[in-house]
Amino acid sequence: MKRKPTLLEAFFPIVMMLLLLAIGYGVYGFSPEPLLILASLFAGIIALRVGVNWDGMMEGIREKIDTAMPAILILISIGILIGTWMISGTIPMMIYYGLEIINPTFIVVIAFIVSAIISIVTGTSWGSVGTVGVALMGIATGLGASLPATAGAVVAGAYFGDKLSPLSDTTNLAPIAAGSELYEHIKHMLYTTVPAAIISLIVYTIAGFNLTTDSVSTPEEMEVMLQTLTEMFDWSVWLLLPPIIILYGSIRKKPTLPTIILSSIVAAVLAKWIQGFSAVDIFASTVTGFDVSMVSKTGFNPEGVAWEVTRLVNQGGMQSMTGVILIAFSAFIFAGIITKAGALEVIIEALLKIVKRTGDLILSTVLSCITMALVTGNSYLSIIVPGEIYKDTYQKKKLHAKNLSRTLEDSGTVVVPLIPWSSAGVYMAGALGVSTLSYAPWAILCYVGFIIAIILGYTGIGIERISEEEPVNLEENKAVENSKVE
Repeated sequence: MKRKPTLLEAFFPIVMMLLLLAIGYGVYGFSPEPLLILASLFAGIIALRVGVNWDGMMEGIREKIDTAMPAILILISIGILIGTWMISGTIPMMIYYGLEIINPTFIVVIAFIVSAIISIVTGTSWGSVGTVGVALMGIATGLGASLPATAGAVVAGAYFGDKLSPLSDTTNLAPIAAGSELYEHIKHMLYTTVPAAIISLIVYTIAGFNLTTDSVSTPEEMEVMLQTLTEMFDWSVWLLLPPIIILYGSIRKKPTLPTIILSSIVAAVLAKWIQGFSAVDIFASTVTGFDVSMVSKTGFNPEGVAWEVTRLVNQGGMQSMTGVILIAFSAFIFAGIITKAGALEVIIEALLKIVKRTGDLILSTVLSCITMALVTGNSYLSIIVPGEIYKDTYQKKKLHAKNLSRTLEDSGTVVVPLIPWSSAGVYMAGALGVSTLSYAPWAILCYVGFIIAIILGYTGIGIERISEEEPVNLEENKAVENSKVE
């Protein structure tokens, strides 16, 4: 007979998980996957104590994996995309012209703005980081700019666009979980997201004048990089076709996965047609990624290529995503078990007992989302679980559902990439070549947003309430609309 866990039982597996990761991963540098599996054993002990059998735990794990499977498939396809965009010369061409055009003082600001624009158009932060983000990091490397600052700006910009794009999965998920409407949710997020973006741009502008003073690459080094890229690839306007396909598919709201695969196929054709790579190397680039050893042009010596260049272009492939997928599955095991045990509900219910004011409720929501992000490393769970639990409380306190959906995104979606053991954190670090802990301080928008949300909660600015006459939930709204039609 299953029972509700006590507060101590609910906290035990989460505390153990945080301790294991803080000491094992943070201090000793152990891989996070086995640490999460070990934490799952503690979660399993509590699940057994409250009456959840092995089949119940497996059911919880399967539910979490089922929820994330579309994202995992997209993740694998992005690995293919990066590999084909590299071997076709699309990303190297972006790097080449970026090195020639961009002033190193403004690379961090540009990284934020460009990543934000691409994410708004495409609706995916991961896709933005894996394409233009990789190119921007290559440009930053060539310019001698701060890589942690540039990576942080890329991540922050990508999640700025992800939050405000109607094509984003999390932007659609948050209003569903909270009971609000998509476009009113996006409009309401401007209260927190725009100030956070302005603060970010100010910091990046100031940093640009201080981080690149003595670290810019010499003209000789720049010339070597540019010359090597031109020796490896032939530039053509046709190389813009793969990103144009992604942009077109996003604008026309085509399914993400087929759009990415189509762009990859076109890039593969360009790699054969323009660059002259063999079919064997093109197919290899989709699995293991591009490598300079694949270049067989007359007079070109792959072994003589500078490390800075190989670091830029030796990327992509499905195998590059295995680390992200492994850590995601490890986190799902833990999350599935504690969810079935009812631990998260008990913890959040305890937080709700201390809620007195609107600010307290916003703060409680923020802490719950961050806890979910730390525990599960998954942005979907950081939105869904708190959204389901807090929905009724917001209604009872006459707070519009869009206040909840905004807070879910401010403290759930954008916090996950700051967590080293999360799938997003591992992916961003792998794609950009900078550790999560190194770029996290520079991903300013990702943590300033929820701070602003808390401030607004206590000041009442940007908090919309439901009038006494207005229905308190979507079901009542629909009933009223139906009665008007009748």
